Amino acid sequence: MLFDFGQVPAFLIACAIVIVTPGVDAFLLLRTSLRSGTRSGLLALAGIHSAAAVQVALVISGLGVVLAQYPVVLTALRWIGAAYLLYLAVSITRGLLRRSGDEPEEVMSDRPFRQGFLTNITNPKMILFSLAFLPQFIGSGEPAPQLAMLAVLFLALAAVWELMIVLAASRVAGRLKRPGVTTALDAVCAAVFLTMSVGLVV
Repeated sequence: MLFDFGQVPAFLIACAIVIVTPGVDAFLLLRTSLRSGTRSGLLALAGIHSAAAVQVALVISGLGVVLAQYPVVLTALRWIGAAYLLYLAVSITRGLLRRSGDEPEEVMSDRPFRQGFLTNITNPKMILFSLAFLPQFIGSGEPAPQLAMLAVLFLALAAVWELMIVLAASRVAGRLKRPGVTTALDAVCAAVFLTMSVGLVV
């Protein structure tokens, strides 16, 4: 058969667990939406999922397997991703030390689509995750169509969850734009980006 829909219920449960686990995307969307509003949050979301779609397409087409066989490519991506996350963390920290939001705003908010895209496209975990996760739910379906269906479901669920983050953050942004709250948010985001940068390298 072309599709094995019997795999879908278990796949959706597994997706829910993976998607609600906080990561770089969630913190990037939260900070962007709180500081710059719904439009910037949506642009960051579009960038994140554009990168995710490219990575998933590589896996479905078989290129993901080839990339996984050449550790030097994934290592290079990992270092680039770690350097980019470190750059974001340092930029936020510099703004905190200067007690000025100008520089972090330029880095994190004026180019939200680019931030979302670069943060995701330089992270090889999505390719490795897709290679390890999606094939478990092929079942009796044809591999390529089944993988495509699963990828679309995963990206759609992730987009819905992250859209909720953007809308919720934008809704309460006005009440949270106080120096203490924004400083705490920046500190948390800088720590998260720094931790995940180190995690990519390790």
